[in-house]
Amino acid sequence: MITLPDGSVKEAEKGVSLYDFAGSIGRGLRDASLAAVVDGEKCDLSDSLKRSCAVSFLTFDQEGGRDVFWHSSAHLLAQAVSNLYPGTKYTIGPSIDTGFYYDFDCPEVLSSEHLLKIEAEMARIVKENIPVTRKVISREEAVALFEEKGNEYKMEILKELPEGEVISIYSQGEFVDLCRGPHVISTGKLKAFKLTGLAGAYWRGDVNNKMLQRVYGVSFPEKRLLKEHFKRLEEAKKRDHRKIGKELDLFSFHEEGPGFPFWHPNGTVLYNNFMRYIREQNVRHGYEEIMTPVILNDDLWYKSGHRDNFKEHMYFTDIDEKSYAVKPMNCPGALLIYKTGFHSYRELPIRNAEMGLVHRHELSGVLHGLFRVRSFTQDDAHIFCAPEQLQEEVRRIIEYTVAVYRDFGYEDISVFIATRPGKSIGSDEVWETATSGLKDALTATTMEYRLKEGEGAFYGPKIEFNIEDCLGRNWQCGTIQVDFSMPERFGAIYHGSDGKEHTPVMIHRAVFGSLERFIGITIEHFAGKFPFWLAPVQAAVLSISEKIEAYASWVAEKLQASGFRVATMFSSESLGNKIRVARNKRVPYILIIGEQEQENRTVSFKTFNNDNGSGVAIDRFIEGLVSLRAERGTALLVDFQGVDRLVHG
Repeated sequence: MITLPDGSVKEAEKGVSLYDFAGSIGRGLRDASLAAVVDGEKCDLSDSLKRSCAVSFLTFDQEGGRDVFWHSSAHLLAQAVSNLYPGTKYTIGPSIDTGFYYDFDCPEVLSSEHLLKIEAEMARIVKENIPVTRKVISREEAVALFEEKGNEYKMEILKELPEGEVISIYSQGEFVDLCRGPHVISTGKLKAFKLTGLAGAYWRGDVNNKMLQRVYGVSFPEKRLLKEHFKRLEEAKKRDHRKIGKELDLFSFHEEGPGFPFWHPNGTVLYNNFMRYIREQNVRHGYEEIMTPVILNDDLWYKSGHRDNFKEHMYFTDIDEKSYAVKPMNCPGALLIYKTGFHSYRELPIRNAEMGLVHRHELSGVLHGLFRVRSFTQDDAHIFCAPEQLQEEVRRIIEYTVAVYRDFGYEDISVFIATRPGKSIGSDEVWETATSGLKDALTATTMEYRLKEGEGAFYGPKIEFNIEDCLGRNWQCGTIQVDFSMPERFGAIYHGSDGKEHTPVMIHRAVFGSLERFIGITIEHFAGKFPFWLAPVQAAVLSISEKIEAYASWVAEKLQASGFRVATMFSSESLGNKIRVARNKRVPYILIIGEQEQENRTVSFKTFNNDNGSGVAIDRFIEGLVSLRAERGTALLVDFQGVDRLVHG
């Protein structure tokens, strides 16, 4: 008896393959399925049903299905390279967020011309529709197999596998790889692919090891999806926040501080707009703001667990012959503040927010604009509550977080619970209680969620919020982490209604996550055309001629007096060129001031969305912009009262 995701139960013959069982439900499901999940375990479609169980099928439109498809594509790539260049030693080839790669120790130095040959060989293998089969073998058999192939990289991986680990290999024709799987049922599934780049990569990311050749690729079940993917990539290039950041003069990076952003005046305005917004929201939701030092001594980081579990991402220094660390996280400082006072159960929950500047050591190869930096501000908060308050507090944070994303125009939000990682602190009981608390809170909000097994923080499980931008890309931003361990390690207490001392639960919460990264995501989401309330320059005042400049200056001053960010363009350049410059700078409102506007004390305008208006009384125009700013929405055009002519582009 097989239980399906919708709760229905279907009878199946014992020993039938998952592939054939999917076909009994429907041919469409069978053809779309890439792998299956049986009682929570991922399986190949060639596996057979041996007992009553719960079964779901993974397709390409699910994250787990894409992982299977892209990892199978990496094996396809490795087979093609091995066929074309004998003596190649294939190492590792995972799926990644953007597709897949495989690292090779190849006797041939690969170039873009080689990629075309490799793609042709991959196409030949796909056309053959070779079955992909899994076999469990003993450690001794695996060692003998890869010794014979002379692949010392696979031998090294085998040596590191713990005793008792199930060892499996996947074969497609003569190609054999060490892998846990699952994989697609045959190479014919991998219909549309493109190799996208080459790079050097040290084995295991260690500069002391041999440099390998990394080949990147992406693949889809249909050619149509591949074409759409590259269309999105082209659009993404136009929206690249690094390109727009330069065009709008927002930020820069310099060799003197790699990975450390330098904010220019326009960028600082933008940064402060985000900061001001989240601070206002914190006040509305009952948070008080704190500030903690950037450098704290090593004893603190040992006590918090960061020194043992996070040291590779930290910076260290000596002060007065003692070791200190630049903070990678804000939580230990928040605990020290909590401990300075006597706390009763009547005070709880205590909600402390911090716009905390943190530093984390990132390898130079992974730095990427504002998305991956070495210093950034977290819109952090730490809530101290009693265990019985946990579910309600988490529920409040979930609703707060979702509301913030919607204010910025992100409507499609997905939620995950990341569970205990291999490297962690705290007892099994504590982790189970914390994880259950997150699940219960999400259930109370009726929000659907998925699990990310083993991806929690070392001190507790977490909820992760993913937002989808206008190109359909998902970005992991906010987190809610439940922590029973760190308050106990620090000796944090509160006095309960029973007169006894109790350890509070600590909730770590960030909505933006990294402020820098969230700004980068939002730049790309809007392609630099920010909502009016966010825009670094909200209006540009253009004069048609020199004799109009006095009135144009008066208009600019009136706008500035109402708190708007205004640029003036009174040069002798042509009006068309001035408008073009203002549009390139993505200024929401371009005010065009001529003789008629001066005579009638009005303004005419264009927006970056090609809306036009004329003859708007200046006071009414300002009233409309004040209303637009207060709404904090993503709309741009105001229905100004008293407009003689308003044309919607």
